[in-house]
Amino acid sequence: MARRIAVIGSGYVGTVVAACLAHIGHRVVGVESDEGKLAQLSEGRAPFHEQGLDELLSAGVQAGRLSFTSEVGPAVSESDLTFICVGTPQGPDGKADMSAMEEVARVVAPHLRRPHIFVNKSTVPIGSGRWLSSVIADAAGDHKVASLVRVVSNPEFLREGTAVTDYLHPDRVVVGADDALALEEVIEVYQPILDQSFSGAGSRGIVPLVKTDLMTAEMVKYAANAFLATKISFANEMARFCELVGADIQTVTAGIGLDRRIGPRFLSAGLGWGGSCFTKDISAMIATAGEYGYQARLLEAVMGINSDQRHLVVEKLLRHLKNLRGARIALLGLSYKPGTDDLRDSPGLDIAQRLIERGAFVAAYDPVVREVPNATGVRVVRDAYAAASGADALVLATEWPQFVDLDWRRVRAAMDGELLLDGRNCLDPVRAAEAGFVYEGIGRRMAARPARDEAA
Repeated sequence: MARRIAVIGSGYVGTVVAACLAHIGHRVVGVESDEGKLAQLSEGRAPFHEQGLDELLSAGVQAGRLSFTSEVGPAVSESDLTFICVGTPQGPDGKADMSAMEEVARVVAPHLRRPHIFVNKSTVPIGSGRWLSSVIADAAGDHKVASLVRVVSNPEFLREGTAVTDYLHPDRVVVGADDALALEEVIEVYQPILDQSFSGAGSRGIVPLVKTDLMTAEMVKYAANAFLATKISFANEMARFCELVGADIQTVTAGIGLDRRIGPRFLSAGLGWGGSCFTKDISAMIATAGEYGYQARLLEAVMGINSDQRHLVVEKLLRHLKNLRGARIALLGLSYKPGTDDLRDSPGLDIAQRLIERGAFVAAYDPVVREVPNATGVRVVRDAYAAASGADALVLATEWPQFVDLDWRRVRAAMDGELLLDGRNCLDPVRAAEAGFVYEGIGRRMAARPARDEAA
């Protein structure tokens, strides 16, 4: 049964949620306050790069199932449910900044005249569902308004670059509420996804459903991100061991990944994670633990290892170049991962700034990122060969498939130096050496060196 749904927030999560809910048959209105983004969305175009999203947006708008507005009140009052997808960035104290969600609560409060379900897609501190009801009632100046509010936690598990597929064909759907009727209403919204019965779903099988209470659902999201981040940091710590003893991390992770208790995913050693989620969510967990007098030692170590990986690149460059002042470094990859233009907590951008602080000059290329904040000091160029021109060393920071297929002999010919630092272990060391590079990865058995003419 089709529902009338409002989606507040048109960032990475909110735009995907709105487009996908419209795709499975609901009537959706997305709320966006930025006029420029609103105009794009109303034309069926996303204000950021995400594979397959423009097609869904365009189809939804043309079919009349999807629209966008800047007016929160009417969008909520005319809907059966409201999905809240606003940002909760990390504050200076490590806790999640809830100001955007609080603003939403205060704006919608005057428009509540009947029971309404608020579905929280934002990643929020444990207990925020109960908090949201109180903020709405306080904003309305009437504690009775709280009786109209039903809050359901429905954490998102979207990966940038594959977010549309992740939403329509998820590993699981998690729904948590302390109100049984509200819980069932949200499950009904998801039924086409749970059954994989929407148009074009294919035959992927039934999607598992996790039904629980509010706080447990909120905790599921944090625990999932913490575990994935832990796997990445574990692989990176093992890579350090491999470099010390002369082992190869790729063979090690392949070997342990075959154990069904471990699995192969999120075991790629490299520069660590980036993006908007892991650092923010783990910091929030550490801060929450502190409120209860508990020290989350494992999570603190996970964060420390991730930060160390970025400095490792600087250490490797110093070992080869001896001094970075005045050195020219080519950087391939600015987005924090392939398939997105997101620069939030980008390892590549972080490394570039660390190098610039030491006096280096950085020329960068990314297939979808065309500019970076002026304050970074990074020069963005037209292609990989322009980035390599005159470089003393090259750092591959994002594993875009386009980089694997580069003409590496041409890249080497454009450079003054010969060092290729593969921060994602995605290149073939032998091929790199054949192209004339001194190749170094992260935790790989040894640096590969170019063949030299014996008569030289």
